[in-house]
Amino acid sequence: MTAISVSRLSKRFGTTKALSDVSLRIGAGEMVALIGASGSGKSTLIRHLAGLETGEGEASRVEIFGTLAQGAGRMAPGAREVRGDVSVIFQQFNLVSRLSVLTNVLIGTLGRIPRWRGTLGLFRRPERQEAHAALARVGIGQTGAQRASTLSGGQQQRAAIARTLVQRARILLADEPIASLDPASARRVMDVLSEVNRTDGITVLVSLHQVEYARRYFARTIAMRDGQIVFDGPSTALTNDFLSELYGSASEELVLPDAPAAHEADRREPARQPRKAALEAV
Repeated sequence: MTAISVSRLSKRFGTTKALSDVSLRIGAGEMVALIGASGSGKSTLIRHLAGLETGEGEASRVEIFGTLAQGAGRMAPGAREVRGDVSVIFQQFNLVSRLSVLTNVLIGTLGRIPRWRGTLGLFRRPERQEAHAALARVGIGQTGAQRASTLSGGQQQRAAIARTLVQRARILLADEPIASLDPASARRVMDVLSEVNRTDGITVLVSLHQVEYARRYFARTIAMRDGQIVFDGPSTALTNDFLSELYGSASEELVLPDAPAAHEADRREPARQPRKAALEAV
């Protein structure tokens, strides 16, 4: 089954063409990296997949699990229901800092409980149990009662992933989720994303600047430049020469020596049950 289908998607902001006739397909259960220099169109593409932007042109289409989300520059009538299958995490975590971590995770239930209960914050015991379990699964089970603002960056990002689990989304879009994290925290977040993909079969699309993570964690990578897809294939085929051309003068900071490819990383001991003490440290 195809989870995401994009056909001839274009978008212009003023005189800048952010997306130019983009077409792609991502299968259900795939974990795909999206790379490219700043301004290449990665975030704009993710915003369209999340239903936060509409494309241009009569031929443009975005489908989620075979259901039209937007077409011909307009949201489809069933777009609201489609959005329930899609969760988005961002670089800046998007948690409500004054609320508890548990309440932030429970926000993931709002699309499937009565609106009045969500407005009043009346979450039932099974919903709270599910949220606690999601926090434990991402390695921060002890933080539920804390204010979100007290968490480290890596912990906040993992809380955002827990919110996705509670939402029961079938697609997770992550826009630069590790860009502001230190290397240790970034690896832990990537381990959690990889585990969620393997165990739950959630389709994961992650926008990245750090190219070594694309080669280490993902079997497939899509590269963008000037609003167009310039590479779509196995991450093992990402040569340093190609990446240097893709990123230009920034390549020395973003492209590290060749890392183990995704298929090699899969042979490492899987992080299905992350060691609690290690994960909770960051």
